[in-house]
Amino acid sequence: MLRVIVESASSIPKRSFGVPDPIARVLFKGEKKKTKTIDNDLNPVWNEVLEFDLKGIALDPSSHIDVVVKDYETVGKDKFIGSAKISLRDLASGQATSLPFKNVPLVNEKQQAIGAAINLVVGYEPPAGTFPNSTNDQPDGEVSYGDPDGEDEEEGVENTEKGLQPGSNQGEPARPRQNPNPGQKTTRHSTKRRRALANKPQDFQIRVRVVEGRQLPGNNVRPVVKVNVCGETHRTRIRRGNNPYFDEMFFYNVNMLPSELFDENIIFRTIASLKCVYKNVIEYKAYQHFILFSPAHSVLRKWLLLSDLEDSSSGPKGYLKVSIILAGNGDEPQTERREVNDEQDDIESNLLVPAGVTLRSASISLKVYRAEDMPQMDDAFIQTVKQVFGKDGDKKNLVDPFFEMSYSGKKLGTKIVEKNANPEWNQVMNIQAKFPFMSECIKLTVFDWDRLTKNDVIGTAFLNLSKIASSGGEIEEPQAENTNTLSSELSTAESEVGFLPAFGPCYINLYGSPREFSGLPDPYDELNTGKGEGVAYRGRVLVELSSKLDEKVDKRVEDISSDDILLAQKYQRKRKYSLCAVFHSACMLQEPGEPIQFEVSIGNYGNKLDTTCKPLASTTQFSYGVFDGNHYYYLPWADTKPVVILTSFWEDINHRLDSVNVLLLIAERLEDNLTSLKTAILAKEPESRLVEIWLKLVNHTIEDLSSFKLPVMEGQANLTALDLQIKKLRDASVASIRQMAQRMRQEATDVKATVSEFEDWLERLKQLAEEPQNSFPDVIIWMMRGERRVAYARVPANRILYSTMGEEACGKFCGRTQTIFMQYPMDKDKGVKIPVQLRVNMWLGLSAHEKKFNSFAEGTFSVFAEMYENQAKVIRNWGTTGLVGRHKFSDVTGKVKLKQERFMPPRDWDWEGDWFFEPERCLLTEADAGHTEFTDEVFQNETRFPGGEWAPASEPYTDVNGEQAQSPGEMDCPPGWIWEDEWSYDVNRAVDEKGWEYGVTIPPEDKPKSWGAAEKMYHVHRRKRLVRPRRRTSDRRTSGDDWEYSSLIGWKFHRKERSSDMFRRRRWRRKMAPSDRMGASAIFRLEGALGVDVDEKASKADATKLFGANTPNVSCNFSRCYRYHLRVYVYQAKTLCAMDKDSFSDPYVHVSFLNVSKTTEVVRSTLNPTWDQTLIFEDVEVYGDPKTIARNPPDVVMELYDSDQVGRDEALGRCTCPPIVNLNPAVAINPKLLWYPVTKKGRDAGQMLVAAELLLKDGGDLPLLPPVKGDSLFMVPQGIRPVVQLTAIEVLTWGLRNMKTYQLASVSSPSLVVECGGEVVHTAVIKNFKKNPNFPGSVLLLKVLLPKQEMYTPPIILKVVDHRPFGRKPVVGQCTIDSLEEFRCDPYLNNNEMVMSAKMAMISSAPGDVVITIEDRPIVRAEEDTVDWWSKFYASIGEKEKCGPYLQKGYDTLQVYDCELEDVPEFCGLTDFCRTFKLQRGKMEDEDEDPSVVGEFKGSFRVYPLYEDPGMAAPPRQFRELPESGPQECLVRIYVVRCSDLQPKDNNGLCDPYIKINLGRRTVDDRENYKPNTLNPEFGRTFEMSCFLPHDKDLKIAVYDFDLLSRDEKVGETIIDLENRLLSRFSSYCGLPQTYCISGSNQWRDQLKPSQILQNLARLRGIPPPGLQMDGSSLSFEGKQYSLMDFEANKVEHQHLGPPKERLALHVLRNQGLVPEHVETRTLYSSFRPTLSQGKIQMWVDIFPKSLGVPGPPSDIEPRKAKRYHLRTIIWNTTDVILDETSITGENMSDIYVKGWMPGMEEDKQKTDVHYRSLDGDGNFNWRFIFGFDYLPAEQLCLVSKKNRFWNLDKTEFRIPPKLNIQIWDNDKFSLDDYLGTVELDLLHLIPPAKSPEKCSMKMIPGMEGSSLSKTSKATSLFAQKSVRGWWPCLIEQDGKHVIGGKVEMTLEIVEEKEVEEKPAGKGRDEPNMNPRLESPNRPDTSFFWFTNPCKTMKFIVWRRFKWIFIISIILILVILFLAIMLYSLPNYISMKIVKPFS
Repeated sequence: MLRVIVESASSIPKRSFGVPDPIARVLFKGEKKKTKTIDNDLNPVWNEVLEFDLKGIALDPSSHIDVVVKDYETVGKDKFIGSAKISLRDLASGQATSLPFKNVPLVNEKQQAIGAAINLVVGYEPPAGTFPNSTNDQPDGEVSYGDPDGEDEEEGVENTEKGLQPGSNQGEPARPRQNPNPGQKTTRHSTKRRRALANKPQDFQIRVRVVEGRQLPGNNVRPVVKVNVCGETHRTRIRRGNNPYFDEMFFYNVNMLPSELFDENIIFRTIASLKCVYKNVIEYKAYQHFILFSPAHSVLRKWLLLSDLEDSSSGPKGYLKVSIILAGNGDEPQTERREVNDEQDDIESNLLVPAGVTLRSASISLKVYRAEDMPQMDDAFIQTVKQVFGKDGDKKNLVDPFFEMSYSGKKLGTKIVEKNANPEWNQVMNIQAKFPFMSECIKLTVFDWDRLTKNDVIGTAFLNLSKIASSGGEIEEPQAENTNTLSSELSTAESEVGFLPAFGPCYINLYGSPREFSGLPDPYDELNTGKGEGVAYRGRVLVELSSKLDEKVDKRVEDISSDDILLAQKYQRKRKYSLCAVFHSACMLQEPGEPIQFEVSIGNYGNKLDTTCKPLASTTQFSYGVFDGNHYYYLPWADTKPVVILTSFWEDINHRLDSVNVLLLIAERLEDNLTSLKTAILAKEPESRLVEIWLKLVNHTIEDLSSFKLPVMEGQANLTALDLQIKKLRDASVASIRQMAQRMRQEATDVKATVSEFEDWLERLKQLAEEPQNSFPDVIIWMMRGERRVAYARVPANRILYSTMGEEACGKFCGRTQTIFMQYPMDKDKGVKIPVQLRVNMWLGLSAHEKKFNSFAEGTFSVFAEMYENQAKVIRNWGTTGLVGRHKFSDVTGKVKLKQERFMPPRDWDWEGDWFFEPERCLLTEADAGHTEFTDEVFQNETRFPGGEWAPASEPYTDVNGEQAQSPGEMDCPPGWIWEDEWSYDVNRAVDEKGWEYGVTIPPEDKPKSWGAAEKMYHVHRRKRLVRPRRRTSDRRTSGDDWEYSSLIGWKFHRKERSSDMFRRRRWRRKMAPSDRMGASAIFRLEGALGVDVDEKASKADATKLFGANTPNVSCNFSRCYRYHLRVYVYQAKTLCAMDKDSFSDPYVHVSFLNVSKTTEVVRSTLNPTWDQTLIFEDVEVYGDPKTIARNPPDVVMELYDSDQVGRDEALGRCTCPPIVNLNPAVAINPKLLWYPVTKKGRDAGQMLVAAELLLKDGGDLPLLPPVKGDSLFMVPQGIRPVVQLTAIEVLTWGLRNMKTYQLASVSSPSLVVECGGEVVHTAVIKNFKKNPNFPGSVLLLKVLLPKQEMYTPPIILKVVDHRPFGRKPVVGQCTIDSLEEFRCDPYLNNNEMVMSAKMAMISSAPGDVVITIEDRPIVRAEEDTVDWWSKFYASIGEKEKCGPYLQKGYDTLQVYDCELEDVPEFCGLTDFCRTFKLQRGKMEDEDEDPSVVGEFKGSFRVYPLYEDPGMAAPPRQFRELPESGPQECLVRIYVVRCSDLQPKDNNGLCDPYIKINLGRRTVDDRENYKPNTLNPEFGRTFEMSCFLPHDKDLKIAVYDFDLLSRDEKVGETIIDLENRLLSRFSSYCGLPQTYCISGSNQWRDQLKPSQILQNLARLRGIPPPGLQMDGSSLSFEGKQYSLMDFEANKVEHQHLGPPKERLALHVLRNQGLVPEHVETRTLYSSFRPTLSQGKIQMWVDIFPKSLGVPGPPSDIEPRKAKRYHLRTIIWNTTDVILDETSITGENMSDIYVKGWMPGMEEDKQKTDVHYRSLDGDGNFNWRFIFGFDYLPAEQLCLVSKKNRFWNLDKTEFRIPPKLNIQIWDNDKFSLDDYLGTVELDLLHLIPPAKSPEKCSMKMIPGMEGSSLSKTSKATSLFAQKSVRGWWPCLIEQDGKHVIGGKVEMTLEIVEEKEVEEKPAGKGRDEPNMNPRLESPNRPDTSFFWFTNPCKTMKFIVWRRFKWIFIISIILILVILFLAIMLYSLPNYISMKIVKPFS
């Protein structure tokens, strides 16, 4: 049982809405308990007991509880206050059963203390039968604080338990109350809406540090780690052992799209190499987007769980500790620190998984049923051949599609279906993954299979898992206590919003390039791969996705069962939809060109070039553009608007789109009201007005959320599991926002503080409105010139969809006119030019609801059947005889034959009237249409033979294209025009003096292709251009006849007949009306054919393929035209782009409204123009109901251009402004000027201050005309223009710096021009810029009328003018200061911010002729060896173990800033005296690049109001006491401490850095002292340089990479402004130490004593000088009394302290906010990647003006040197060694020897002699290893220097933990030695040895099963113990388990270098064999090598084993020999006995 007593909390901070109601929650292993709520209390007392049942499981040392304190909310989410994490290690160890935790500080989500604390008591009752873990005390880290699971603000820890649970399926909600595994945590999606990723390539840097490995499998392995990022691979060095230490960093620099980067993986492969044979590849895969959304985009020192590449089910294969840092442009890379207890790191609690998450196996299944509408992808050559031979050729099915799914680097594909545009795959693809899913995106691609070439992409779509799944954490459940019925119901709903990814069955639409097939390469092919917005519909795919937990994949691709195919059938039911689009206007055309038509399509329906759908009325008629009289062209539709009608068939998903529309409506209304509130805050409206707007916002939000209901899902068609889950999620979210809004209305006190809350609600609503299952294709509008597609626009179908649910569910633009800016496909200029601006009214709905269209329709719809009568001229007579390839009656193309009697009206329509002829007005527009002045032209042509006389050509007069034209005498002036002049020839061209141009005719052409201005003998043709201007006098036009004339068939038609015309036509029309008076909806009945005449020789099928021939011509007629009066008030713009080389632009504005436009005047040479101009449009014709126009007026579009004298004007950007519509001009409504953004290429390009009003002219009086300026320009009238007041702007013009050359000449005599609000002031000229770059007079004053409202304030413009010979004054640099808010001040307040530093005051008062020469002096070294500057540095950064006795001696520490000194907030950027403004020059060629900086202006501003009455006294001036502006000679000391994380420059992933310093013209190159092969060098270098300020103000510290053969590369540099540091009032020239010391390592360095600095500070502040007592014990300053005892009580005094007077003055100075003694951390940047960090440098700078005397001695920061140590290891004995071999006599034995080395020093590997023939596993050695190594005691690391390769020049330094590896081996002479076991001993955390071999076991090794050594036990350092002797076990891995391979008895002894000579010892048993003396081992006689000792072999091997066999064998041999002899001699003996020869 775990019992937590939550006692109380204290000092809880107040909330913005009153006093909080604290509630405490305790989380332990997924189980949550909470206290009661204490109302309105900042110091709550709970005294509650919370109990957790441990279920019989004992606490482990890594256990902890998380405590979260929140502010209880009755409705909505509880607000997060603070949290703490409390370790239960001491309870688990059994040291105590109850522990109090008092005043535990609470921290916020950023891990910062909030000042509050909580008190707890935790008790623990161990389960019966268990024993507490034996642990030693761990002094550090008892309690850790912070948000334990890393949630966002206001979320807390409790959300980790919500969401997905084990076994939940895609359709089943996760129920937190039923979690069977309390320890199981799951992740949640952030409620924050992620910012959209940039759609352009960016620079990124990925840093990967491989620290170490643990528990790698295998015996005697040599692991290497390979890291692969974005296709680039780096590898570490090869190490030895199962726990290798690498500590290597790799850098990866990439330039790619962010979306592409986050699809990449980081792959770690750990390869165990053995004798160069790679085996056992284990890997880990991390995901870039997971790193991105981690805190600070980094993962620091986390363990990776490695798994086998081949067998993922085999479990973990070791661990790898890594750090991963992802840095983008401008990001500050996170710095990592090595923890002191890294060796004791708990792997399980530090694994790289999302906080609070356990990774589980999961499967994702994607069912792919079928696809539709695949476009043609293959050439139709074969099909054409088939048609030639009379066979059927099917071009529709020229595609071989297959489907591919890609997720997290895994790809699966379906089968290929050949020759089928509507394939059916019916396959399911299964992918194994880990849950929670690390990658969010599934890529779906349809390919066209090609046999010979690469497969083509048809289309690509993406499934975002975060949109089709929910963790359940988006909605926080309300409290169970004190809640009403509503909240308890809500709780039930919210507990069911978590679900796994699910989708469909639903169609996914594919978009990409246009569908038309071409054999040529597709220029828009990239769009098919998902890059950029697709411009056309490419088909759709029916898919279904599901996911399951804890399920393995059997087959990756398999067929779908027939039952599932039948179930998917119901999701394919389609209904008929009708679409109507009325085109009201098409304006802002940039050029006239060919005739234009518009095509509307949805899916395949309406695509005029696609033959798969039947013809529809989906295109408008062709029209020519008409000039609007100013700049643009428009289509002259007048009162007859073209109408497009479409019918299509889609699934009924109205219930999904209705929900989207309702949520979008709520979000849009909220956004409009929120914009009003923000505008009011920006305009600084009174508080009462703000409250009024705020109340309106809150009330409207609550009302909308309450009244607008989402549609009910039950009973809807096409309903999926995802629909139900999203419905629950949306309902719960809407209810939550509504309740929070109600709570806010009751309790909010600060209006501005609520803005962020509203923005969060708005983001959540927009996120909820995203519909993943939107199978309705977008409506696509194409602008076409002829058959060429030019521009497009995509309109989401839901925005125009009609709903029967109510008006709120209809699309925003359903039946409403909307403005659409079309765009070019894959526009490289990104919308700089608009192809056309459309005003179109669209309605989309089910055909069953067609009659509802009547209520939306405006105007009268009319339908005409039309055909053309064609005639040709033959011998001056018109008739049908000369019609070649044309018919007498045809369609508009002339190719399709038509007859009047063959036309049939559609169903429900009747003819109205008879046929009549009417010319097509929009096609008969002449070139002069819309112009008030025009120039007629004709070319006079003459020809000759070469060298002959010129004579009139056969066609004496032609147009510019060489076609026959009328002669000048025949051309009459058109009606409504008068001639301005007579005919004349044009000489403003490349012609001779008489206007002729000459050319050569090359047959078969009859006209020259090129022309020249000089006559040559070979020229045979010449022409001259005759021109005659005319001017329009009236708009009267000729009616003419009804024929249209053309010179040739297919040419442009004109109205009036010309002598060259050979072809004419006239249009016949017949009107139709609906027969049953259905109203406007009758137009939907026009689908189908009007009837065509089919040629007898052609088949019907061929005729119907001609699209458009039989489609009806529908138009919408407006009976009345309303006239409006438009006024556009263009006041000013700011921060426009510089487009001219003089750094400015000459901006003017084209203002366009529908088909009229006007242009403002040009304002020269400015980026902040003030036009102050009213543009008046008198008679603007608008068709439609004025009330409709008032609700939804057309926008006023303003395009800004830069006027150029030569060349085309360049675009500056575009801005739109909605006009205020006034239908009753008698009631004046003053529009308000507002800032509108100017955009260019999708980016901000400035702002415009404009307003517009549209007044209906109905006979009433219009407002008075505004005042006129100049001749005819109207100003912005009073009441609209800003209210101004007289304001003073004081300008401190200190000087110019770093001015670059201009036009190859240096800037020598510059002056400054300051402009603001039309006022200009000039400084005096700097006579000699090189001698003194400061201005002679430093302060200027402008009196200017500035607007009272800050939002209208114009910027300050600075221009630097160089005064050059001959009166030339070019602008050599400019700067714009946008906001004056930061410079505003109260002139009557005493402002100390402008005073200079005390040092500069002393300089100002010092005599000018005092110059003290600084000579080189030796650096004063610290007299103590135990204390150095590095001790001070380590003590200051908290690494106390490295600083020795420094702190005990009472010495100073310094401040180490982790940023630049300028970035420390309390020092105001060191720009308090004057700021640095970058001067720019030149044209902005590319918006992606920053403008070039050509210099700097140093100065400042003060802005304050003046009295209008001139008699009133002026306020006091702000810039008073200024320092001397002359040059000062200074001594600069630069201290470079160290660098970290440098960018590698060498191929080995390292660099050889050194320091290079530039100051003015002086350079110090420290190349000789480079640090080889390191990314984290410790320099410890001090540099002294002299300089003159301000000339040499920029101190550049660069780090270079040393290269022997090639040029040294710059790693990065940082720049310090020394002038700012000298002038700043924060005294940043030399930091103030903590105490005043006159000797020692902290000796005073400044030139002035503390008392002198304090006196100068008092003088500058205008206060009395400090009063100091004689003995220095007390001091008075600024009215306060200070005593030395107050500062130095309870402090250790040492011999280096100075006199009390100075010490006390220093203590007072340190309380004045001055810069303390410090080390700053500066970021290095490179010019190649100026926004990416190249590393860090820690340093500081001291600046001493030489006129003030000699400074103190410099500090000695030389790096520490490593100490030489020797490790003496005596191998005494081994025992229990595995007997690895069998002797020839059958005995088990081993030839044992011991090998040892220290990691990193493998070349010094040593081994003992061999103990041969050990029969019992015992070995005797008495052998000494001696390992010499360099050791850094402060860092507890060995310093190893060695060459990586033999050819390397330098040794590489490594810092490696001191360890000893001991291995036992079996010696083999004729084969490889056998490995028997190893032990790795950490000399810092030494495993205590066993006293005897019996007590030596595996339990001694940490991490082994049953280990008695706890992770937290007190470590023993051999460096402290000096010597140790005992037994250690050596382990070997057998069958995947560790077993003891032997035990070794050793003595380990650490000897310092100075002791080596005193206590000598030799290796092995060599001399000097002493300390101790090692005798030869007493080995048994059986220990020898058989090959070299044959006698011993016989004695101890043969004889001992086989002696009885030998004896018996000898006896047997003797007996056998005896018997053999006896048998041999017996016959002879017997015969002799018988014969007896001698007897």
